[in-house]
Amino acid sequence: MKKNGILNSEISKVLSDLGHTDFICIGDCGLPIPDGVKKIDLALELGKPSFMDVLKTVDKDMYVEKIILASEIKTQNEKMLKDILSLYPNVETEYVPHSEFKERTKSAKAIIRTGECTPYSNIILVSKVCF
Repeated sequence: MKKNGILNSEISKVLSDLGHTDFICIGDCGLPIPDGVKKIDLALELGKPSFMDVLKTVDKDMYVEKIILASEIKTQNEKMLKDILSLYPNVETEYVPHSEFKERTKSAKAIIRTGECTPYSNIILVSKVCF
């Protein structure tokens, strides 16, 4: 059994397989999962696990070059935006309309579904190299 890092074997495998500019998505419980994209469903009930708990855990194991958020988060979920930006203060941030965000998830290596139930609590994490 692993001593440190992510214990979820599916998440651990996806992160290990990422190359430069590959990306994953962490989403709230309402984000649609496109056909053909691997879904790692962690949702237990509304709010559990929270988006931020999952994001903070993934962040410990992933080199992130860029984050992509739905532009609607700026007005519809300011607290979540503040929490996300505090975790990634020096990482490039791109904002796109939510419709475009959902379109981009079609190319994700995986989408991790949380139990989060606040609006626009979704993020695309673009992988960078460790050297």
